[in-house]
Parts: sequence; C-alpha cells; structure tokens
Amino acid sequence: MAGHSKWAQIKRKKGVTDAKRSQLFTKLGREIAVAVRAGGPKIEENSALRLAVDRAKASNMPNANIDRAIERASGGADGSQLEQIRYEAYGPGGAALLIDSLTDNRNRTVAEVRATLTRAGTGMAESGAVAWLFEQKGVIAIDVDETADPDDIALAAIDGGAEDVAVDEGLVEVITAPSDLESARSAVEELGAPVASAEVVMRATNTVPVDTDQAAKLLRLIDSLEDLDDVQRVFTNADFPAVALVEA
Repeated sequence: MAGHSKWAQIKRKKGVTDAKRSQLFTKLGREIAVAVRAGGPKIEENSALRLAVDRAKASNMPNANIDRAIERASGGADGSQLEQIRYEAYGPGGAALLIDSLTDNRNRTVAEVRATLTRAGTGMAESGAVAWLFEQKGVIAIDVDETADPDDIALAAIDGGAEDVAVDEGLVEVITAPSDLESARSAVEELGAPVASAEVVMRATNTVPVDTDQAAKLLRLIDSLEDLDDVQRVFTNADFPAVALVEA
C-alpha cells in the first residue's frame, strides 16, 4: 500500500497552475456529466455523482461551475457522447499503468496516449496485461490534527465497513470495498475528522519498487498523460522512493 499512499499524498499536495486550472475543471465537469447521465442529478441518490462533486470541490472548482455542470448534464446533452476507455501500459522501471479516459473520439485519444508513451520510451500493453495487478477499492484520506485521534478514526472506519486502516506521517488512509466507501466515510465524518479525499480508485495489489532515476521518468510520464485533455486519471503500481516525491 506504500506506493499508492505516497502517490495519493503527493497528488493532493501538488499545486495546480492557473494555466492548467481550466483544463482540470473541464475534466471534472466531464466526470460530473457522466455520473449524472448514469444515476441522475440528485447527489443524495447518486454516489458516483457525490464522489465526482467531492473531487471537484477538493480541486477548488467553484460551486457555480459544479451546479452548471449538473444542470447541463440533466438536460441530456453534456456527457451523452462521452465514452469511458481504460488503456494499459508499462512505464519506466517496468511499472504498470492504468490510464482512464473520457472521450468523444477514441481514435484521437488512443493516438495521443500512444504518442506520449512512445516519447517516454515505453508503450501500450495488451488488454488485460496489467489490469490484473490492480483491484477497485475505496480510499479515504484523513489529515490527522490535534482534534482527531488516529485510533478513534481507525475504529470508526472499521465499524463503518473499512477493510484496512494505516497511519503514515500524519495521514490516515482507510481502504474499503467500493460499496462501503460511503458508510466508512460517514462514520469518520461523524467524529469530526477532516476528510481530505474519498474516492474509488484502482489500487495495486502488489507494488514494484523503482529507483530515483526511474521514479523521476515515471512521474514525468504520468504528468504528461494527465495533461492530455481526454485522460482523467492514471494509476500505477510503482513504489516511489521518498526523495523522488519530495523533488516532484
């Protein structure tokens, strides 16, 4: 779990430049639209929409933008042409990559993903080649402060259905089955613990250690992939050395 925890932590702390903010909001708006299309516009009745909205708020997307995205998608237009596609690839050091996209043109998207991987000296993997190294899990991250006791958080999360809880450098990470994410989150929030993020991710079942040089190349590749308009998120099974994340 070290690899995922470190990566999730650095991504939460990583700033978003003004130049990328508009692109990020567009991606988040797409997630909201797809969630509305699949389960309706009511957050209390649509867990996927709640998660999409939470991700948007965590990225400082204005409430007005979120409301407009839901309203437009409710009209049946936004999200209707978007297709969810997952690509599999290998990165530096032999690390596995899962690349999730939302696109209205799969030919354009696969060409851009392939070109980005090629420039990094790696390439696409066959379907199923690396997907088996990951499993879908709910992940809740809680920033521990003087008002939240890690033991109390762990007990509450377990009562809420958590499968595993770990504490690392002031961060409590709770792992759940996707179906138990909301109940575990609610149990933690009832304590008043500050939830930094709660989302369903593809979590590596086993991590692969990469050295500092490989880690730097892999982080650059992941950034390049996530800079593509159609790529939503990238998951890896790499276990990054701490120094690589500090310098990222």
